Parts: sequence; structure tokens; C-alpha cells
Amino acid sequence: MDFHHNHVANSPSSSSTSSTTPKSNPTGAVAGNGAASTADDPMHSWWESISKARSRIHSLSSILDPSVSHSLSSLADSDRPALSLLSSLDAYTAVCSVLSSPLSGSGSDPLCHWLYDTFLSSDPHLRLVVHSFIPLLSGIYLSRIHSLSSDSPSLPSLAGFEAVLLALYAAETKARAGKPVVVSVPDLSQPSLYHTPRHKPNSYSPTTTQTRPSVGVISPPLEPQIAIKSTKRACIVGVALDLYYKQISQMPAWSKHDFCLFAASWAGQDCSCQRQLDGEPEITRFSEIRVLENGKEIDDAVEEMAHLGIENGCGSRSAKLDSKGSRIPLPWELLQPALRILGHCLLAPLNSQDVKDSAAVAVRRLYARASHDLVPQAILATRSLIQLDKRAREAAVAAAAAAAAANSSSNANTPSKSKKPEILLVSK
Repeated sequence: MDFHHNHVANSPSSSSTSSTTPKSNPTGAVAGNGAASTADDPMHSWWESISKARSRIHSLSSILDPSVSHSLSSLADSDRPALSLLSSLDAYTAVCSVLSSPLSGSGSDPLCHWLYDTFLSSDPHLRLVVHSFIPLLSGIYLSRIHSLSSDSPSLPSLAGFEAVLLALYAAETKARAGKPVVVSVPDLSQPSLYHTPRHKPNSYSPTTTQTRPSVGVISPPLEPQIAIKSTKRACIVGVALDLYYKQISQMPAWSKHDFCLFAASWAGQDCSCQRQLDGEPEITRFSEIRVLENGKEIDDAVEEMAHLGIENGCGSRSAKLDSKGSRIPLPWELLQPALRILGHCLLAPLNSQDVKDSAAVAVRRLYARASHDLVPQAILATRSLIQLDKRAREAAVAAAAAAAAANSSSNANTPSKSKKPEILLVSK
């Protein structure tokens, strides 16, 4: 199967051309109004979406290990099979195992074919499933291609990974419609961010001074790409990460956690520079905090506050940061969407503590990398995220200590109820 040929065949122009051709039924009548009424039927659309999702899950089960085929079959039988697949840790782990194999990523890789065809489907929930594998796909691809390029002149084929990344890039290029991604920068000369001065002309000054809004370009217009060149690799992968960031609120925790692990590996070795902003010992070590109640430690409060610290580079209850990649070049077009994702993983209130801890480690390692590479934009962005993380952890520790102190004082001031005397009835 040719990825690029399939992409052309599934392009909007080809689909629109085929849809304009009238289709006739076996009796010779043109099926125009009947097909339109069937397409507008919400019940038919719902069942078509369910059938498509079940078909994709069954095709995935034929690719993965047979040990997970039973669990995938149960996902296909659910009321929302695509969302069930998105929230299945077993399915994600099985896909991760296949993608991480040394022979993965070639043009004949069936899993890359599955990701490519699933993303080209019109079902938004199936596309979310593909989005959840963007950190894994991007991390393995970048780490492998940079490590192999430095070791051997001949690279193995990674056409499968590149085809999926090009499909993601093409979808985002079409969505942006040749326009850049910009942001309005407020005029800091005004009293407030929401202040809009009104300039009224008078008889002495017929002309008025207009404030010119400042516009910052986050991403320039995207150019269509038919192959991943070395000069465009960071841009294409960065666009895929930006597409992931747009749907990050619907991504599972293990997908975010994997991205944090890859980002920490991309930054390079564990340098002591990453902890130079964590100067206060109470921010990095909470194991010595004790809240006493009648001379006894409240173990629950101590354990909860210890979870809020970053000791030796990771949280106390987060999974250890196994190396999931290698050190790679980090141009701004790749680092910028990565920092957006890490900012969400670090500060979003609904994220688990494991995700926050792994994001904190990744941000600190990227800060050390930016300090060594002398990249002002990266230094400013990572330093800001570290400061925000420190304040959030300080506030969480203060709230936990206040809650524990209030609990201990309330238990000490609560009077114990006197026990009623027992009345014994004696018969004469």
C-alpha cells in the first residue's frame, strides 16, 4: 500500500469529485434524494460511526499481540467503541510495545498503515485515538532518526512514521488555509490590558493619534509538503505536536506522561543546572515536615505533602523517569509546541500528580539545556514555567498544612461525650 497514493485518493478534491457523480440503483433510477435523506438521518450516522469504529478496532486487534485481542473485542462491543479505545490503557500499552520495536516505522509497518487510515476517516473520535499516539510516534521517530544518523550513514526506512506525520501536517495545513497563527500583544503603555482610549478630534488638532495594535506571529503560514526533508523535519513534527495540543484536554494521562518522558530525554543528560531555581529547601524536600497531634505524627498529612515535592528530579509517587528517547536538536519551531504541552501537563488542575511531576522534571531539564545552548526564548519560557510550578506547589503545601492543623485543632477542642450510666432493671 502506498501511503502517498492513499492520501491523494482520500483528499477532499477526490471525494468531492466522486460525490458529484450520480449513483444509480439496480433498477436504473438515480439515487439522489434517497441518499441525501439517509445521510441526514442522525440514527443512520450514529450507527455508521459505531460500525466504522468497531471495524477499526477489529483490524487493530489483528495487528497487536493475541493476548489483548479479547480486551479489544470487549471495547468493540461497547456503546462508544472509539472513546473506549481512547481510554484503554491496555490497548495503548500494546500499541506502544509494537511501535517501540526496532523494526517498526517502515513503509510496510501494518500499525503505521492502521494509524494512517484511521486518521483519514471522518469520525472525530477515531481521530482522537490517533492524536493520543502523537507523543509516542514523534518521540520514537525523532530519537531514532537522530541517534541513527550519528552512528551510521545508512538509515533504516522510517516511511511509515513519516507518512502518518505528513498526514497530520496536511490536515493542519488545510485547517489554517494559508494563514499564520498570530496573537494580539496588548499595549503596555495603557493603564490596563482592557483599556481602550477614545481619541476625540478637536478644533486645534484635526488628526488623532491612533494606537497601533501589536501582533505577534506564533507560527508562519504552512507550506504543503510531500516528503519530510531534514530542513523541514522539526516544522512538520512541531505542527503534529501543535495538533496534539489542541486536543490535549481529551487526551489520556498516560499519553501526556509519555510526552513528558520524551521531552526530558530530548533535553539531554541530567544536569545540576536544572535545580538552580529550586533554591528553597522547603520546596524540594517535604519529607521532614511533621504535623503533631498530641505528640503523634499525622502520617496522612505528611505523605500528602511529600507527594507535592520534587526530590531528586521526580515526585515521590511518580513513576521513575526511564529514558524513552535520546538527546536531539531542539529548534524553536519544535520546542515552542512542546512547551505548550508541558505547560498544560504542569498546571492543569485535573492532571494527575504523576503527570505534573514528570512535566516538572522535563521543564527543568529543558531549562538547563536552554541555559547551555544560550537560547533566550527557551530560557524565558522554561524559567516562567518553573516559577509557576514552584508557586503552585507552595500553595498546595500551605493548604495541606492548614487543613491538617485545622483538623488537629478541631479534634483537640471537640469535647468527648459523657457516657450515660447503665440502668439495670432488677425484678423482685
